Amino acid sequence: MNTLQKIARSKKIIEKTVLGFKPEAAIITGSGFSGIKNKFTVVKTLPYSKIPFFPKTTVAGHPGEINFCSYKSKNVLIFNGRFHLYEGFKPEEIIYPVRVAKALEIKSLIITCAVGGLNKKYKTGDIVIIKDQINFTGENPFCGAHFDGFGERFPDVSAIYDKDLRKKALSSAKKFKIRVHEGVYLGVTGSAYETPAEVKAYVKLGGDIIGMSVVFEAAAAAQTHMKVLGLSSVSDAAGTSAKHDEVLKSVDENVNDIAKIVQECLL
Repeated sequence: MNTLQKIARSKKIIEKTVLGFKPEAAIITGSGFSGIKNKFTVVKTLPYSKIPFFPKTTVAGHPGEINFCSYKSKNVLIFNGRFHLYEGFKPEEIIYPVRVAKALEIKSLIITCAVGGLNKKYKTGDIVIIKDQINFTGENPFCGAHFDGFGERFPDVSAIYDKDLRKKALSSAKKFKIRVHEGVYLGVTGSAYETPAEVKAYVKLGGDIIGMSVVFEAAAAAQTHMKVLGLSSVSDAAGTSAKHDEVLKSVDENVNDIAKIVQECLL
């Protein structure tokens, strides 16, 4: 069974879960963002384990479920929990939810994540709207078998993050008096956090924030011409001592503000 056939099987189960549910956007949650579902009306929850061929999450802060949600007149799918290279997943497994979202004819993808701050102007608790990315993982989601349903074989990734959605996010932050920046996300494999020497190198490369996800998902969504918005929460200063449970706590304190921005961008 090829990838397209697997996606079709996954899609069928998702569509059967809530008949007639037509999501316009999808959200992928990062570490600590699982509570964002509580800011929406949750119609139904479907565990990843009940979906054929869907990977299973293994990291704390990633529940591993799809939340069928509504906000005012909009329907949204929340992929609550993501997959990482450091867990042993391949790039094509990491982007599987994105491929499924495209098959469901979802037009916009909002990606959330916890990040370390490389830019010295950023403080813990700041929200950073991602304007571009650097894939420093050494892997690429476009390698391997290609199907026309994925988009172009040689995709244009010069404008992954949608300009209009970024403007809307900035406007929303201003409306709610939320401190935000626009910055470049640098993606690494993990699972170790950064050494001080690595931080210096990453800053020279042009990174403002750093994390262990996002780059594959965003690129795959752009390949299929989905509109992409990336919202990150600075949980620590990169290169300093950090623990995963502290990251989760820091992000949890920011979920309300991120949810406000997300909801405004959906309207």
